Amino acid sequence: MGDSGTQVGVALGVAGGTGSGKTTVVQAILGAVGRERISALAQDSYYRDIDWQTEEQLLKHNFDHPDALDHDLLVEHLRMLKEGRDVEVPIYDFVTHRRTSETLTMPARPFILLEGILILASSRLRELLDFKIFVDTDADVRLMRRIRRDMSERGRELDDVFRQYSQTVRPMHLEFVEPSKRWADIIVPEGGENRVALEMVIARIEKLLDAG
Repeated sequence: MGDSGTQVGVALGVAGGTGSGKTTVVQAILGAVGRERISALAQDSYYRDIDWQTEEQLLKHNFDHPDALDHDLLVEHLRMLKEGRDVEVPIYDFVTHRRTSETLTMPARPFILLEGILILASSRLRELLDFKIFVDTDADVRLMRRIRRDMSERGRELDDVFRQYSQTVRPMHLEFVEPSKRWADIIVPEGGENRVALEMVIARIEKLLDAG
């Protein structure tokens, strides 16, 4: 454990649109570097906990806007991990759209991996990231992956997935996510399918860890 305010961890951010293949890239990094060396954070764990009063309020909520996220807590946790301090990560239930009463203890490790669609759109998060990746994939591929994930993992109906995609996901991608790739140190086309890019990323990570 490090003293408060002293950086002991190296932080990597993996950004990109919904269904771009970020998770595949993250899993490749975890496998290559070793899970025991990495504290892995997902932006999705940090959605604001809202006490929904009506179904209409939930349906109108824009989950793809930066304001939907608790950036203060995420920035605090990322900073704590970089200083060598463990954090209690919220557990978000995507069926009820609420945080559960439990948290997940994330121990501080030499490498911190943060993944999420909007992490490069936040200047406060960018300042804490030592290496930034943007996973770039065609919109039609991302939509198909989004449909498959939301229906199989989050219990959504097809009409609801299409409604959310057209009303918030696509507009917010064009406004916030796509422009944020200019902040990336490396852009990975086609996500986890791009083995050459993944090898470059992993080599860079090993170099950062060795330097630390």
